[in-house]
Parts: sequence; C-alpha cells; structure tokens
Amino acid sequence: MNILLTGASRGIGAATLEALASTSHRVAGHSTKGGNGLIAGDLSDPTATRSIWESALDALDGRIDVLVNNAGIYEGVADSAPDDEWHAAWDRTLRINLQATADLCRLAVGHFREKGGGRIVNVASRAAFRGDSPNHWHYAASKSAIIGMTKTIARGYAADNILAFAVAPGFTVSEMTEEYLAGRGGAGIVADIPLGRVTSTMEVAEAIRWLAIDAPAASTGSVIDLNGASYVR
Repeated sequence: MNILLTGASRGIGAATLEALASTSHRVAGHSTKGGNGLIAGDLSDPTATRSIWESALDALDGRIDVLVNNAGIYEGVADSAPDDEWHAAWDRTLRINLQATADLCRLAVGHFREKGGGRIVNVASRAAFRGDSPNHWHYAASKSAIIGMTKTIARGYAADNILAFAVAPGFTVSEMTEEYLAGRGGAGIVADIPLGRVTSTMEVAEAIRWLAIDAPAASTGSVIDLNGASYVR
C-alpha cells in the first residue's frame, strides 16, 4: 500500500512512520519543515494541504491507498485572554487540527473514488469525549469534530470501499506532552489512569498501523481508545 502520513517527524507520527516503514508498504511522510525525506508543509497555510497531497502523489507514483492524519497542535489559551488572543488561538488550532484534516480527507475521498477505494485514519484524542483543561477548549472541540467527521465519512462512502477510522489517545509520552508530564501535572495525570502509566507512542502507532492495513472493512467508523482506561465509553 501507498500511505500518506502527516506530522511524521516526532511523537506519534515518528512512531507510526517507523511502524509502517518496517513493512513492505511505501510511506510519504510530512512535517512542517520537511527534511530527512519528509514532505514540507505548514498546515496553518490554507494552500498547504493540496501541495502536500500532490507532493505525496508524485512520491508514490500517482496512487495513495491510505491517508493518516496525525499532524496537530496542543497550545493553550486562558479563558481570560484578550479577545484577539483568544480568537487567534481558536483560529490556529481549528485551522491545523480540523480544517487541514478535513481538506486532506476531501482530497483522499476524491482520489479513492477514482481508484476503487482506500482508507483514512484520523488521530483524535480522549479529549473528544471527556474534554480537556480550561486552557484547551479549542483543542477538545477540534478533536470532537474530527470524530464526527470520521464517522460521517465512514457512513457516506462505505459503498465506495472508502473506510474511515480514528484513534483517540489519552496522554502519551511525546515531545508535545513531555514537559507537562514532567512538571507538577504529571503525577495527577498518572493517578487518573487505572493502568498506572501514560500510553506510549508505539502503542498508538500500532493501532494506527492495524487500522491502516489490517482492520476488517466492517469496522469502518470505529474509534480505538488508547488511554489506559482513564476514560471508558
């Protein structure tokens, strides 16, 4: 299979790139700045998604079978922030976490319909279901929307052999959360996880790999939780 993976330079994305590249599948990875064989593209730029998609098509000989939307940001903003700061934070988070994901899903659906099918795996979050901190309304909202969008794609295009899945990790040990976990918030986070530890990036990567490659078609629309039972639906 030919796979496009966004946000492949670190954390869950780097682990997923490793998991997918260790197989016989071809992976076009993306990061904001590119380098090390990755496609460059700043998802805060509305034109970037089409450029990334077309670059991936070029790298993969004109065919993409799987899209993995992993790229995202986790940036806080206080509810007491000035209006312009509040709006800028919401605009940036929704642009990168949601709109860019939607744009790539749309391009994938159009391509998959021409090619006879394909798979989409979107990285959401536990926050989509249980919420997040008071500084992260926008993050939780973006991830909830990803779940709704994924299920809509699954229902709308299953007849075209287009399958859509999501993963919803809790806290993971990655560059995006490592500083927070090392600080005062870390002990409280672990205490809230019945498993007694945060999820590893490789655990999330394995779930993504399975959905992208091996999950049965009948499971389309599914969301896999990876949070150590800190939130059970």
